[in-house]
Amino acid sequence: MKWSEKMANYQALYTNLRQLKLDRFAEHLGYLLDHQDEAPKSLSDALFELTTAELKYREQKKINLRIKLARFPYEKTLADFDFSYQPGINQGIIEDLGSLRFTQENQNVLFIGTSGVGKTHLATAIGIEGCKQGISTQFIRCSDLINKLQTAQVQGRSEEVLRRYARFQILIIDEIGYLPIESVGAKLFFQLIER
Repeated sequence: MKWSEKMANYQALYTNLRQLKLDRFAEHLGYLLDHQDEAPKSLSDALFELTTAELKYREQKKINLRIKLARFPYEKTLADFDFSYQPGINQGIIEDLGSLRFTQENQNVLFIGTSGVGKTHLATAIGIEGCKQGISTQFIRCSDLINKLQTAQVQGRSEEVLRRYARFQILIIDEIGYLPIESVGAKLFFQLIER
């Protein structure tokens, strides 16, 4: 096969891959072909390498989307948490929470402490781990949640909004108790927690 035919075939293959939305596959194809002389690969090995790269890329895109949709205030992981700064926090318990075992057992988790001890960081880190594991996750401040529930009730949509928040496997409600909650808001909040 002539060089010009090879280039035409490569360009057509590259175009096909892009049209099929196999972007990572297309990006790695050139690298693989450039190094074929140095480290020859069988067709099946090359296809395996290319499809693995595509699958990893797609999974990372899904994780990034889940993290974005969860509406965390920032991206922090458990590895980012400085346990030496808060020696009263049991690292083993936190790491167990990071395993997300509590979601399988339908348990609630409550972080209690004064401002600045890392409650939001830890809750966010656990939520991000949930996103990485494909668990539906949502972060919301308590005051915002109460406002949404009350607004929905006035509009006659409280059942719909309660169902929406109750469907998350991990619902992180931050800053509970910082602002007073009126009776109606407290009742709606209790209905959500009960679900």
